[in-house]
Amino acid sequence: MVIQNVVLIALAFLMFGVAHSGLAGLEPKRRLQALFSERLVEGWYRIVYNILSVVTISPVLALVAMLPDQVLYRLDMPWALVMRAVQAAGALGLVGALFFTDVFRFAGIAQVIAYFSGRPLPLPPEPLQEKGMYALVRHPLYFFSLLAIWPMPTMTLNTLLFNLGATAYFIIGSRVEERRLERIHGEAYRAYRQRVPWLIPWPFFR
Repeated sequence: MVIQNVVLIALAFLMFGVAHSGLAGLEPKRRLQALFSERLVEGWYRIVYNILSVVTISPVLALVAMLPDQVLYRLDMPWALVMRAVQAAGALGLVGALFFTDVFRFAGIAQVIAYFSGRPLPLPPEPLQEKGMYALVRHPLYFFSLLAIWPMPTMTLNTLLFNLGATAYFIIGSRVEERRLERIHGEAYRAYRQRVPWLIPWPFFR
């Protein structure tokens, strides 16, 4: 059971990671713009990307839920409550980080609205976000997601495999995202990267 679960969940995560991180760069968008109009690609790329992300993560979630599972550990009170409190802090931090993110643009809705309303596309570049949660860590959405998924009062094999896959994705995806941000913001982003920790708010994690 263990080997089967590891292989299936790892393959599903690999499919998700390749699609998600591979399409997140600028090169796939440039190739599509060579085939279609720039306005069409700029208007629809982000929302289609998000839909594909949901489609490709669905097999991972289905496997975690449906494959045979086993409990690795189960914490009693009060440690179970401590774990839940850390998870709640992670969830609240995730919501807080979204306040410093243009959610409509992140979801691709702003681009679609601009496409249909006749507003110029591409949208103006987003300013480099350095305030709030982004002053704590360069990738607060990933950091608080880690806080939400790892402190499990009851850890099962499938949950552990999911958490490992998600963590690997956050590590690789954050590096892909940083290369994109460095191309957009140049020296300003390099200075920000030197000043603010990477994935964990600790000076050694840069």
